[in-house]
Amino acid sequence: MARFNSLDDWLTWQEGFHPQTIDLGLERAASVFNALNPEGLKPPTVIVAGTNGKGSCIAFLEAIYRAQGYRVGTYTSPHILKYNERIKIDGECVSDALICEAFERIDAVRINTSLSYFEFGTLAALDIFWRSDLDVQLLEVGLGGRLDAVNILDADVALVTSISIDHVDWLGETRNAIAYEKAGVFRPNAPAIVGDLDPPTALLQQATARKSPLLRINHEYTVKKHEKCWDWQCKGDGNREYLLLPEPGLKGEHQYRNAATVLTAITELAHLLPVTEASIRQGLQDVSLKGRFQLIAGDTPVLLDVAHNPQAVSSLLDYLQGTFPETRIVAVFSMMKDKDIKGVVNIIKPVIDQWFIAPISYSRTASELVMRDCFKYCEVDNVSFGYKNFSQAYAEAEINAKEGDLILVFGSFFLVSAFLAQKENE
Repeated sequence: MARFNSLDDWLTWQEGFHPQTIDLGLERAASVFNALNPEGLKPPTVIVAGTNGKGSCIAFLEAIYRAQGYRVGTYTSPHILKYNERIKIDGECVSDALICEAFERIDAVRINTSLSYFEFGTLAALDIFWRSDLDVQLLEVGLGGRLDAVNILDADVALVTSISIDHVDWLGETRNAIAYEKAGVFRPNAPAIVGDLDPPTALLQQATARKSPLLRINHEYTVKKHEKCWDWQCKGDGNREYLLLPEPGLKGEHQYRNAATVLTAITELAHLLPVTEASIRQGLQDVSLKGRFQLIAGDTPVLLDVAHNPQAVSSLLDYLQGTFPETRIVAVFSMMKDKDIKGVVNIIKPVIDQWFIAPISYSRTASELVMRDCFKYCEVDNVSFGYKNFSQAYAEAEINAKEGDLILVFGSFFLVSAFLAQKENE
């Protein structure tokens, strides 16, 4: 008999079931997955790790493989509006019923093994995918790589998008320490593709130690941008290239690097999943992703971005300066207390005319007192506090924004989620 009859009930139970919200390690998830799938069946697998750019790379991969006609499964986190967004097949969220059935199977075989919320979700995705006759599965690492539950599977190709300081309590305080954790997804004889422009030594050393063929941006593969198009070239087993490619559907200079990293992965996996140049061109143009430089048109347009660390906010700053150079920008902002709030504010404060701090009902959110201290430290005084919820802060931002201004909602997935949920209910 099923423990619960609804997805909401399953998720509420999972949130309190395991003693730690984040509990890195592979033993629990691996033992349960082996019980679910003793033959270890899986479709060709791409694992994507990195500090920023994981979701974008998954989106590019999905769009290109779907353009080719392949049946594609994607596992990403966190979700923005509903949990089902984490597990998709051919671009569609899987149903509550399918996820609940997977949870039931997991619960039936785990016996006394305690699993975290993220481990339940990862196992559900992997269980659904191997039963769904997929051509390829695309898996986003949740945190780090070496001890993340996604890493119970061997990748046929592994991507590391970028490495910057984030999640220091779990991954370490230096780029080298973080790189070591992310390199844990590398496997012998499986290409290790690196999109970081300055990869830490530990990442390169781990690729060598793990006998993973290494392909680095600006070394084994390159991007050359023109005014309205770009070129990709890769050295290795014969020179490969795609010239005069269309601009990526995802905006921002960093998306050329993400797209180039994805093209390298696709060519490395071409012996299993051939892809035509026409499909690559179509996928690059068709790709979309909520919350990444997502522009909502209107008299006062709104830009949504989930950027929540200095590297991602630097990319956001570049985009704002290039796309909205003379525009007055009003920001609705909040962050988690374990993030580098001061670093983020200092980077982007030159382009923000007015700040509205939106509270979020989540235990890790920075309190108003913490935010006040951060803005004082950053010598920013054009900031408003005292709102009860996101809706109130956003309404105040709307009142203060004039026609032709831009409202920027950024700093957390939760803020983007709150905005989109509000729009959906209007």
